[in-house]
Amino acid sequence: MLFFATLSVGNAQNVEKQNNMNEKKYYVLVETTLGDMTIELYNETPKHRDNFLKLVNEGFYNDLLFHRVINGFMIQGGDPNSRNASTKQQLGNGTLGYTIPAEFVKGLIHRKGALAAARQGDAVNPTKSSSSCQFYIVQGNVWSADQLQMMAAQMGKTFDQQQIDVYTTVGGTPHLDYDYTVFGQVIEGLDVIDKIAAVKCGYGDRPLENVKMKISVIER
Repeated sequence: MLFFATLSVGNAQNVEKQNNMNEKKYYVLVETTLGDMTIELYNETPKHRDNFLKLVNEGFYNDLLFHRVINGFMIQGGDPNSRNASTKQQLGNGTLGYTIPAEFVKGLIHRKGALAAARQGDAVNPTKSSSSCQFYIVQGNVWSADQLQMMAAQMGKTFDQQQIDVYTTVGGTPHLDYDYTVFGQVIEGLDVIDKIAAVKCGYGDRPLENVKMKISVIER
């Protein structure tokens, strides 16, 4: 005879809470020529997390560039063509030949420091699948409640209280929420984003002086 243990609601909640606390967390160190950033990867986006960790462990990102930088918006990197690229080479189209299904998770938004996956536009990518390797880190701006309300009306969307609280204090890029997959967050080195975003850029928003990266997994 089989016996099935039962849990009270309170005990079940405690077990769930303990399981969440025991879930392994993953961190990467992004070393750049302008400083270092520590990023926590989200377990809520496992496909993006695992793909990123695989590439990091293979050393794929080492010596690649932040090839597209827009002050007040974001810094983008991960194009395999950026390794040893000439100063006149156009970057941003590099890929590893596959995409990752979108993983939009309620609450994972484009606050300052968010790590998100780049992707092709909706016209050729209606499922909003992510690039195999290119990513961006959000800088963004702080917005007023009125600005957010106007943006929401223009986009035909609504912002919940969490989004309003974050974007009126920490800042970010609210118009990208749930259109591009957010799969991590800078937890140390937010000032490095500002330093990279402030560099002088030329054609295609490429920094005039290369901003190289090295990414490694770290244990905490």
